Amino acid sequence: MASYLIRRFLLMLLTLFGISVLIFWMLRVIPGNIADILFGAAGMIDPADKAALEHDLGLDQSYLTQYIQWVSGLAHGDLGYSYISEKPALAEILPRIPITAKLAGLALSFAALIGVPLGVLSAVKQNTGLDYVLRVISLSGLSMPSFWLGLLILTGFAAWFGTIPIYTAPPATFWEALALYSIPAAAVGFRSSALMMRLTRSSMLEVLRQDYIRTARAKGASEPTVNYKHALRNAVLPVVTVIGIEAAFLMGGLIVTETVFNIPGVARFIVEAINRRDLPIVQNLVMFVAVVAVSINFIIDMLYAVLDPRIKYAD
Repeated sequence: MASYLIRRFLLMLLTLFGISVLIFWMLRVIPGNIADILFGAAGMIDPADKAALEHDLGLDQSYLTQYIQWVSGLAHGDLGYSYISEKPALAEILPRIPITAKLAGLALSFAALIGVPLGVLSAVKQNTGLDYVLRVISLSGLSMPSFWLGLLILTGFAAWFGTIPIYTAPPATFWEALALYSIPAAAVGFRSSALMMRLTRSSMLEVLRQDYIRTARAKGASEPTVNYKHALRNAVLPVVTVIGIEAAFLMGGLIVTETVFNIPGVARFIVEAINRRDLPIVQNLVMFVAVVAVSINFIIDMLYAVLDPRIKYAD
């Protein structure tokens, strides 16, 4: 087990190294830099002033030197300074991480608490009227874009309540935060819940046909015991994988939702920084999302052995 953990940790580091190189290279091949944008917006370009600005920002150095400085800064917690606000990048990024984390956590909780039980119910009631209704709901969730659903929610609130649930100021209490984030979380979590519902249903149907399920029923086990203790535990592994993937996606994939509901989170900030060519912000935020995704993947691998004792990580 220890050997496996060491190998997986080294593989994580190798993966993050490759991602960092890819992020750095792709941002540098984009035409134009912050100096071009600033001087272009001013309508005049003084080569000497532009060269001085590029020197101050370190853009005149070689790509290798810039990459080494960036990675070295990451290792020491120094993420550089924003080109636009001239504030430390860490000070710009840190306040936005909890906002997106709360929204993503609520959306994932909504998806899991709705999708998994309804998926089990749909499998148990296969080919009944309830099953058909749940399948239609799941297909609807996969078909409706979250931004369209979000706009529909805003329109409904404006028509019925005369207000719209958008982010205007940081919530002061837990209940204010819950009320503020729950609506966009439900809008984006509906698609995830539909995906989990369909995956849970298909996985449960496969498990319910196994011999040990028939044996449990023959021994007199109740239906809830068979469905939730015997079947769901073995059917939940693919669902756990999807939950991990969705968690990683939600940390960086809430761009449209955060824009529609005016939420100052990580995903929206990435788009703003890309439009402004604010490279320190972009590369650090994208690297943060990559670290989250790789870490969640590692945690999911470890959970497999906990959820299914048949899985052993041997040397």
